[in-house]
Amino acid sequence: MSETQILLVDNGSYRPESTLNLRRIAAEVTTYSGHVITPISLLHSTKVDSGELNGTPAEICEPYLKKQYDQGIHDFVILPLFFGNSAAISEYLPQRILALQGKRPKLTVRIAPCMVDIADHTDTQVAEALAQLVRETISRNALVKPAVTLVDHGSPRIAVTKVRNYLANQLQTFLGDEASVVEASSMERRDGEEYTFNEPLLENILGTEGFDKDVVLSMLFISPGRHAGPGGDIESICAEAESKHTSLNTYKSELFATHTAIIPLLAQRLEQGFAASPIS
Repeated sequence: MSETQILLVDNGSYRPESTLNLRRIAAEVTTYSGHVITPISLLHSTKVDSGELNGTPAEICEPYLKKQYDQGIHDFVILPLFFGNSAAISEYLPQRILALQGKRPKLTVRIAPCMVDIADHTDTQVAEALAQLVRETISRNALVKPAVTLVDHGSPRIAVTKVRNYLANQLQTFLGDEASVVEASSMERRDGEEYTFNEPLLENILGTEGFDKDVVLSMLFISPGRHAGPGGDIESICAEAESKHTSLNTYKSELFATHTAIIPLLAQRLEQGFAASPIS
């Protein structure tokens, strides 16, 4: 495996905080696993000024693979920094790899599993970490049995929402009577009946019965960006809801990637990635 290059891949962001977080995680997984992990985004991050990235420009997956291949590296394992199989990982990335193989036939790419495996009911690592982050939020703000909503971005793929719901059910079990209620929600959804599986939206759940006083947002986001970061969409949704409902107070948990559990989890997924079948 010494000739295999390992890429920790996120979706990418126009915010520097996301790339810096990706780099931090890659460095920590490198130390933990003993394998060198290279942080790469799928899209977007090359738009960030390198001055905001400690002078090192971000790189994105497809041109990076081309460059490395042309320098003689043909074998790669992609470690997704994704909770579930979004279209980016299950469709876009394999399609781009297949297209690259048309001109670079020796290119071999394995994709490790995402962080949550809903087929394995013993897979509780993400939910346990989320529960601990909620408990820290409860303790920090001296809350008593707040309502909890596990909020994600929202997705056009039902497979991603199934991961959200799976984690919300686990979170409810782990928190027990520490929360008055636990319910999943999404930040946004596409228009059309075919995307109702994203419901309820965060903006619609806040202020409703049971979610009209102290509400902790369990943040199913990996990195701070324009959605989960300071001044982002989540903050705006909460501020607007609080202005409409005077009894409502919202509190955001820390993001999942701040929890130390992400490092051994990714190392475990990497080992599975070595054994995965190549994209072909």
